[in-house]
Amino acid sequence: MTIRTILVDDEPLATQGLQLRLDAHDDVEVVATANNGREAIRAVKTHKPDLVFLDIQMPGFDGFSVISGLMEVEPPLFVFVTAYSEHALKAFEAKAVDYLMKPVDEDRLAATLDRVRERLAEKGASRKAEKLQSALEEHAPEVAESVADGNDRPAASRYEQVINIRDQGQIFRVDVEDIERIDAAGDYMCIQTGDNTLILRETMKDLEKRLDPRRFQRVHRSTIVNLDQVKQVKPHTNGECFLVLDSGAEVKVSRSYRDVVARFVH
Repeated sequence: MTIRTILVDDEPLATQGLQLRLDAHDDVEVVATANNGREAIRAVKTHKPDLVFLDIQMPGFDGFSVISGLMEVEPPLFVFVTAYSEHALKAFEAKAVDYLMKPVDEDRLAATLDRVRERLAEKGASRKAEKLQSALEEHAPEVAESVADGNDRPAASRYEQVINIRDQGQIFRVDVEDIERIDAAGDYMCIQTGDNTLILRETMKDLEKRLDPRRFQRVHRSTIVNLDQVKQVKPHTNGECFLVLDSGAEVKVSRSYRDVVARFVH
C-alpha cells in the first residue's frame, strides 16, 4: 500500500529536508506540498491524501486551523512537525498520530511511519467491514441482521491504544496494554504501569469512555483495573475480595463491583 502524503511548511528547506528523509521509505509518495495553511486545505481537498506532515506555526492559518478547516471532509492522518515542544500536548489532543521536532530524526521518523501504517491498516479493515455490511443489507438482509447482532460489543479499535500524559513538564506516551491500574484522586488519575506512576488530569468517567471495557473494569469507586494483568483472586470478608496483579499489587474489589470477579471464577 502506498501512503499518499502532503508536506506543509512555510520553510522550503524544511520541506526539502523532510522529503529527502521520506525518500528512504518506498511506500511513501509525496503527492503535493504547501507553503501555508490555506494551500494545505486546498491540497488536502484536491488530492485526498492518507497522511499530512503539518507545521504548526505558519503565517495566516496555523496547523491547528488547518485541521479545523477540514472538519467537513474525511480527514487524513496528521503528523505535526515543529521546532516548538510546547505545542505537543495540544497536538495530541487534536488526535495527531505523532509530533516530530525539527530537525527530524530519521529513526524517530521511521517509528512515526510505523504508527501511520498501523492506523491506516485499522481504517482499511473498518471500511471493508462497513462495505460488507452494506452489501449484506442490500442483498441478504437476514444475514446482515444476524451479523449486526453478533457485533454489538464495541470494537477495540474505537478505544485508545496509546494515552498521552503530560507530567512534570514532559509528554509521556503510554501504551494502554501496559497500564496495570488507575486510581482516582479528585480530578486527577494516577496511571500505574507496574514500575511507574504518572498523573493525568481527567475524571474517572471520561477516562473510562476512552478504554476498552472488555479489558478495563472499575472494581472500586476510585479504581480501574486492567483485567489482563490479574493473576489471582483472593476472597475477603463481607462479599469483598482482592485481585492480585502481575506486579504483586493487591487491589480491593468492593461488593458493588463483585460481578467483575465472576469472569475469573467459572
